[in-house]
Amino acid sequence: MATATLTIDLDAIANNWRAMDRLSGQGVQTGAVVKADAYGLGVPRVARALAQAGARRFFVAASEEGAAVRQALGPGPQINVLSGHMAGDTDMIADLDLTPMLNSLEQITRHLEALPGHAFGVQLDTGMNRLGIEMLEWQAVAPILLEAGPVMLMSHLACADEPDHPMNLLQLEAFHEMTDGTGIPRSLAATGGIMLGPKYHFDLTRPGIGLYGGRPFDTAQRVVSLSLPIIQTREVQPGEAVGYSCAWEAEQQSIVATLQAGYADGLLRSLSNKAMLWDRETPCPLIGRVSMDMITADITHLSEMPKSLDILGPHQTLDELADAAGTISYELLTGMGARYLRRYLEARN
Repeated sequence: MATATLTIDLDAIANNWRAMDRLSGQGVQTGAVVKADAYGLGVPRVARALAQAGARRFFVAASEEGAAVRQALGPGPQINVLSGHMAGDTDMIADLDLTPMLNSLEQITRHLEALPGHAFGVQLDTGMNRLGIEMLEWQAVAPILLEAGPVMLMSHLACADEPDHPMNLLQLEAFHEMTDGTGIPRSLAATGGIMLGPKYHFDLTRPGIGLYGGRPFDTAQRVVSLSLPIIQTREVQPGEAVGYSCAWEAEQQSIVATLQAGYADGLLRSLSNKAMLWDRETPCPLIGRVSMDMITADITHLSEMPKSLDILGPHQTLDELADAAGTISYELLTGMGARYLRRYLEARN
């Protein structure tokens, strides 16, 4: 039976990491962000490919994600938990040698009391107002906390994908004010920060979306392609409608293909009547509403009836599809449904 197939190029992910590593510059370590199941692409395979490429420090959102990375990689690589030391996570952090990025006075107290001597980092709020210790709090606790020996001081840029945004410099200045003279390794830049240049790189960079082929790393290798099988084709007469709410109406005699994928598979409803699919080099408009399990495309102009159409591939990137949906590549990637057959490409050594 034909199945919608998501192809994931592990070599492209590894090559994107190497490119980010070169951009980070000499003397700067390059980590890898693999949160949300490696942006929806499968953390066991992706983390191993990144480790083989040279990554030694990985970033996840929660301790449970860190457990999956540790299971994939075994002992050795540092796994940093961005949500910090949450209540109930102490045993997991200790048993799996996870490194929490402490975000609050409450987390600092919890970690130092429950796991004295266990590695930790500190996340500082330089203006994003999301996670991290604020300036006045940091000034109060830094003398004590720095004695405990954090492995890293980090912060996160709010507007790095907009190089000219004034927030970038404001956060850079705040990060210097909070960390200069500490002697502790520092990290400020994710993918967007790497693209801003060396003054944002400090000791460690943390590429995420750039590894998976998304903006703002515009020269990234393409990582994902998605091919959708055609379930059925039919002739539609002028004036006849297709799909829910009669959202598309034929102006001429048309051939409509129904394809196996929908919003349950991460194809957002906002793609209705906007996206494009491809039969090799030939575009085929997505017509009508995206439904839970199916989409429809106009294939009237094709000389032969294909068995499938591509919605991600050489002629439509992840960012282009995200633009059509009115969203960002992160949302599309992390929403890729479990029903896809996942096919990994990797050179055999």
